[in-house]
Formats: sequence, structure tokens, C-alpha cells
Amino acid sequence: MVNATEGVLVECADAAMKQLLLHLDEKLPPDKKFILHDLDETHVFIASKHLEFLQSEIDCFMDSVSFPLAEKD
Repeated sequence: MVNATEGVLVECADAAMKQLLLHLDEKLPPDKKFILHDLDETHVFIASKHLEFLQSEIDCFMDSVSFPLAEKD
């Protein structure tokens, strides 16, 4: 018998982004976790139903660590 799980393969640009995903998943309660499989240094398999939540969390994080560029006069 074959077991199939609907999900999305996420390729992280670097190990730091993957660590962010692991951290976000770790602080959620067990029934809300989105990482189905930690595959290697840059790949994780996540539940597709959490894709929008994950994208918004990453966007918020990136906005918080980005600095606006000042225009030169």
C-alpha cells in the first residue's frame, strides 16, 4: 500500500533560510506544524495547506530585517 501526502518541495537559497523555517515550525503546536520532511541542507517538504501562512511569515521577517535605501540628493 502506498501512502501519499500532498505537499510542496521548498528549496531554500541558503541554510539560514532553512533554519528560519525549522524555527517557525518548532514554535507551533503539534497540530499546526507544516514541515512534513526535513530532506537535506536546503530542502524541506511542507504541507501545501500552510503555504500562504508560511509566505506571509517570511515576508514579515524579511521586512523586519531589511533597511530602506536612502536616496542621494
